Amino acid sequence: MLAQIIYAIFHFREYLFPLLQTLGNWSYVLIFAIIFMETGLVVFPFLPGESLIFFTSTIAAVKGSVLDIKILVVVFFLAALIGDTVNFEIGRHLKQLPFFEKHLTEAKLQTGIRFYKRHGGKTVIFGRFIPFIRTFVPLISGTIGMHPHQFAFFNVIGVLLWVIVGSAVGYFFGQVPFVQEHFSQIFIAIALCALVPAMFMAVINFLKRRKENQMK
Repeated sequence: MLAQIIYAIFHFREYLFPLLQTLGNWSYVLIFAIIFMETGLVVFPFLPGESLIFFTSTIAAVKGSVLDIKILVVVFFLAALIGDTVNFEIGRHLKQLPFFEKHLTEAKLQTGIRFYKRHGGKTVIFGRFIPFIRTFVPLISGTIGMHPHQFAFFNVIGVLLWVIVGSAVGYFFGQVPFVQEHFSQIFIAIALCALVPAMFMAVINFLKRRKENQMK
């Protein structure tokens, strides 16, 4: 059983390509749902946004593929944009809950506001390129009270850049023989790299809590 799982991981293209061909146009719905959940629902920051964009774009480059790169770009853009907007609205309403009113002190709120006044635009744009972090940027932006129009403006720029870069790299590199031959290994490498920010944040939070406990 374990051997079969390992084989499937390292040869998943053998399963992914036929699956997408079988799903046909429903593949776009599945792709939309995964990207939307990663960005729109805070509980799914681990979903493979970059990996999915890169490898579905790679598959779109294969002759006879059911996926069309032009449709994919639209799906990527709308899913990420709508997901971020939903996440932002969640943040705007979360701060009204008793739990957040208790823990989000006025001092912390003012600190966040000052930071976003100076770096809000850059945070929204470039935070989109950092796995795990991009899930929380819209949430925090809404929580600290960033103006919806300001968030929407910078978010469109960030999402557009993210989609163009990811899909272009996947589509054009997907036609390179080396990438086609090592498809699964490259996917695993990108997925592991995407986990680094989450692991880094977990370690930082652990060390911070331990330091706070030692000071008590």
